[in-house]
Amino acid sequence: MKSLILPAKELRAIDKMVAHFVENIPKFESLLSSWNSMISSSKELQKLIHTTKGRVKDPTHLRDKLIRKFIEAKTAGHAPDYTLDNLFQRVNDLAGLRIIHLHTRQIEGIHRELLGIFDEYRWVVKEGPIAKTWDIENRAYFKSIGFDPEESDSLYTSVHYVLQPNSKSELTCEIQVRTLMEEVWGEVDHTINYPKKSELLACREQIKVLARMTSSCSRLVDSIFLSDSEGAKSLLPAAGKKRSTARTGTIGKA
Repeated sequence: MKSLILPAKELRAIDKMVAHFVENIPKFESLLSSWNSMISSSKELQKLIHTTKGRVKDPTHLRDKLIRKFIEAKTAGHAPDYTLDNLFQRVNDLAGLRIIHLHTRQIEGIHRELLGIFDEYRWVVKEGPIAKTWDIENRAYFKSIGFDPEESDSLYTSVHYVLQPNSKSELTCEIQVRTLMEEVWGEVDHTINYPKKSELLACREQIKVLARMTSSCSRLVDSIFLSDSEGAKSLLPAAGKKRSTARTGTIGKA
């Protein structure tokens, strides 16, 4: 079956949308700068996170994404619904910030601190938190803490928020929160499978194996921190003083 080729009129419309985004890149860069500043100013959040990474979407990647979305819509018998007027609302990852932490249960504290920041600076949470994961145990955990778990067929795992600076702004940005182990898989998968999926069966299968290995590593890291926390509690009576909380589930900058 031949791949669908978009007509020149639709390709021109896509190019106009990409040009519109390029004109507004400084606005998205400003969003990221604001977020980096807000996160850096939160002492509690700094105790919980390992690193942060921010980026504005590559215009060529946006063009590839829009072409895929147009083709998907037309293949399904629908008219593509991306326009100049709704582009910044329909594509939520034009600016993205990634928060990386060490072990799974830190997400509860991170979420609590993020909600505080959202409220203090009056950011609007358009979507989230949505916990995207392929792992059944992870889905159960996220559901138990009030998150909306979403099955991920691609073996991707991350918690997503989509935000607006205020209710009147047309701009949106995305925050992703994931463990350091999940970040390893995400970086490998992104390099091999983005913007186009690898055609090599061996690579696709190995990335599936890597997802399972990183999930196992995340569980091991969780177990290490849980054991350390329980060990600290058992030592309290003998020590006669409180042990430092630096190793009981929070981590600061190196």
